[in-house]
Amino acid sequence: MRALKALREAVRARQEELVQAVSEDFGGRSREETLALEVFAIYSQINHARRNLKKWMKRRRVKGAWFLQPSHAFYQYQPLGVVGVIGTWNYPLLLTIGPLIEALAAGNRVMVKPSEMAERTAGVLADLIAKTFPADYVICVLGGAEVAREFSGLPFDHLFFTGSARVGEQVLRAAAAHLTPVTLELGGKCPVILHPSYPLRRAVERIMVGKLYNSGQTCVAPDYVMVSEGQLEEFELLAREQVGRLYPQLVDNPDYTRMAGVRQYERVAELVADAARKGARVVSMGTGGGRVFPPTLIFDATDDMDVMREEIFGPVLVVVSYRTLDEAIAFVNARPRPLALYYFDENAKRVDEVLARTMSGGVTVNDCIFHLGQPNLPFGGVGRSGMGQYHGFDGFVTFSKKRGVMVQRRWAATALLHAPFGRLAKGIIRMMLWMEGGGWA
Repeated sequence: MRALKALREAVRARQEELVQAVSEDFGGRSREETLALEVFAIYSQINHARRNLKKWMKRRRVKGAWFLQPSHAFYQYQPLGVVGVIGTWNYPLLLTIGPLIEALAAGNRVMVKPSEMAERTAGVLADLIAKTFPADYVICVLGGAEVAREFSGLPFDHLFFTGSARVGEQVLRAAAAHLTPVTLELGGKCPVILHPSYPLRRAVERIMVGKLYNSGQTCVAPDYVMVSEGQLEEFELLAREQVGRLYPQLVDNPDYTRMAGVRQYERVAELVADAARKGARVVSMGTGGGRVFPPTLIFDATDDMDVMREEIFGPVLVVVSYRTLDEAIAFVNARPRPLALYYFDENAKRVDEVLARTMSGGVTVNDCIFHLGQPNLPFGGVGRSGMGQYHGFDGFVTFSKKRGVMVQRRWAATALLHAPFGRLAKGIIRMMLWMEGGGWA
């Protein structure tokens, strides 16, 4: 509790410095996005843990097995030990401090490795941590890819990684040398299914807001949207209109985040160029410049295009047409399981059908991204989008050992179950088999 409070106070004391460092790393990052999506989320996460920690830690008694009476049983959570956290660059505050919060809440000591791609932010975080915690309690390690490789090969009691699936594979291999349990928060191509009965204007407004936060450099940003064949033209018109309302201009607009580095800009530009070369219709909704990449729609994409095979991680949205809901579900299910799925429909029966017939790390119905803000929901991927989960109680559990305990009484029925097996012991075993084998069914 003291550590969490100290961390909150340290972030508050250096809030402006942290926001400025993030903006410098991006070459221009919306101040309000950093405050709302990272700083506020950190405060909320700390306060939620502090409000609930005593309840989470509480020993919980469970019903004992009848054949082990009169013993009783319970479980309790204990710290794992030393946790490693490898952060990432797109949300360099939240996705580094967030796992740290929950590892501390579970009572662990923590080693943190911020992303070297957010160098200024990493430097501020290292200084903040050094001035807040003793080095044998929490320590921040700086360095590039080689340091990250060495870090992931340390014999942690748990290792937490946020980043790409490609690097996640390397982290998993390095951790396997010590049988270190790993949580991987990856990403993937998060789909939107838009049912034709849902109000299209409202849907487009919410989809474009979710897509353009952080210029699409968000692991749960919509990657492609499935639109009914008869609504494609209207979807395009409404998307243009919404972008114009959100960002009347792009260059010199402090609300529109830049691409985090020239390499990131060029990667997204090549995805769009590849799609255009292979026959897609590209719709640019603004004029960029420098590291400002304009919001872009791509129609008529095919599976041989890189934009349909790679996570976009930029302000580019692929629009895919469909005829029936079955066809849309089949399209999603034919691809690796995403970190998030978004479905727009006010029919509860169809919503339940989509939930039952698809698999993803998380879901928001009738909006995008905001399931992350629910402190009592787990957040994590499945399959190629990750393994394990955190946030709130689930984060506390991830960084804890759920330890089972049985307390035996002075007299115990198990005292009769040992060699030499006489008539009484054999009779008890026959009764146990009869009862569990269906004798009372």
